[in-house]
Amino acid sequence: MKAKHNNNKKVIMWYKVNELKSKGLNKSQISRELGIDRATVRKYINMNESEFYQWIEQSRCMPHKLQSYYQFIKNLLEQHPYLSASQIEDRLKECYSEPPLVHCKTVYNFVQKIRHKENIKKIPDHQPRKYQKLPETDYGYQAQADFGEYYMQTKDNSRKKVHFMVLVLSRSRYKYVFFQDKPFSSKTCITAHEKGLQYFGGQPQEIVYDQDRVLIVNENLGDVLLTQEFSSYCNQMDFKPVFCRKSDPESKGKVENVVGFVKKNFLRGRIYTNIDELNANTLGWLERTGNGKQHAGIKKIPAQEFIIEQAYLKPLKSGVIIKDELKRYRVRKDNTISYKSNFYTLPLGTYTNAETWVLLEVIEDTIYLYTTKNELLTTHHQSTERGSVIRNTDHSRDKSQSLSVLKEAVLMMLNNTERSTIYIEQLEKDKSRYLRDNLLVIERKGKEISSEHLLSAVGFCLENSIFNAYKLIEIANHYQRQSEQESTSKYFIPEIKSDVNLHVLSSTIQTSKISNYETIM
Repeated sequence: MKAKHNNNKKVIMWYKVNELKSKGLNKSQISRELGIDRATVRKYINMNESEFYQWIEQSRCMPHKLQSYYQFIKNLLEQHPYLSASQIEDRLKECYSEPPLVHCKTVYNFVQKIRHKENIKKIPDHQPRKYQKLPETDYGYQAQADFGEYYMQTKDNSRKKVHFMVLVLSRSRYKYVFFQDKPFSSKTCITAHEKGLQYFGGQPQEIVYDQDRVLIVNENLGDVLLTQEFSSYCNQMDFKPVFCRKSDPESKGKVENVVGFVKKNFLRGRIYTNIDELNANTLGWLERTGNGKQHAGIKKIPAQEFIIEQAYLKPLKSGVIIKDELKRYRVRKDNTISYKSNFYTLPLGTYTNAETWVLLEVIEDTIYLYTTKNELLTTHHQSTERGSVIRNTDHSRDKSQSLSVLKEAVLMMLNNTERSTIYIEQLEKDKSRYLRDNLLVIERKGKEISSEHLLSAVGFCLENSIFNAYKLIEIANHYQRQSEQESTSKYFIPEIKSDVNLHVLSSTIQTSKISNYETIM
């Protein structure tokens, strides 16, 4: 069919060439007039009509340069139908040292010829995703959240970009929309959450989100790292934030539909005046249409379904405090961070990998360092020097031993008596932040002291409310030295050789009162 079409074009061109020749135009003029090559004009002029028809009727079965690679290409396409012509060309160059030098279009035509002849259709390299309608979630279990933006027309015929966040309860489809005239940050997103949950009068068990940079820092193989502000907010609330995988909007299709509904039903054709009026109009639209009309999916009115669902929502929390977002600092391999040309130490073991981060907050002259989950790691006095290492003495200690294991070891050293248990409990209560340090002192230095004297020291410390490991060891050492002195002391009367009469040496010996020693103790 294609060959016949080409022949028709040639016939028409032959007649045009000869027509212009009869009018006196030369070969160059005919070439410019018809837009064909001068050699083609010469060939057409040199053939009469019979010769021309004989020429175009000849079969032109020219051997294809890629014919010898037919089977190779066919096998590739049968095994991998999704391969493109350019990939086939690359495989030819990879597998054959001297493939024919042909244009890429030639390869494409040859591949298409094989596909047509062998009936090998090109298919995608991945199977289409299979969908299944999921059952409805329980009342009060889930909500979905998403962001949107839209250009609105203003009174002076200019355009104004507005940003909005949507919250929708998955079961009842009861929804809330909050608008603002600037992009959302973590703080304004929290404000929208607060207004939305107040509108609902409670909070669901979980809220599903996209992996938006407003809310998260890193996907981290499923252990999603939230921004400091949003993490602080979620820790104070009762709902669990759940994040979809990247490029997976189908996981929260309910709220995706609401975003489109807001744009097409509420915003389209509306004139922008100011953001407060827009939010006020939104509440009216939600009451009339967004929540007041029958939902196309569940065939129920969201406002009526919400009456049931509201009873299943968790109560709201008041007095939620959100700190300003803190700056993140990367932890170095030596468990330090660099801040204003100084190095501040962190507890041993803080660094785990190259993506270990801490949050820094400065209040007056004190630096507070937190984990990404807002757990306080340490504090430092801010240094005014440059190039210094500001170190806490406890940061170099080994914390690998479990605190519970350490307590058990110390109790065993103290014979695991009732009094030793009470002492360790009181030590933990009085020195909670330094419990490990105290236990390590007892474990290391107590090995040189007998358990008898350690227990005597424990009893003395309990009676006198002394909860310090160094003092305990000092008192135990005192008891041990006293015991050693008593066991080695021997009284004897030396032999006196003298010519002096004994009655001359005799005198009354003074003795100390026992009360003097009691006052010393």
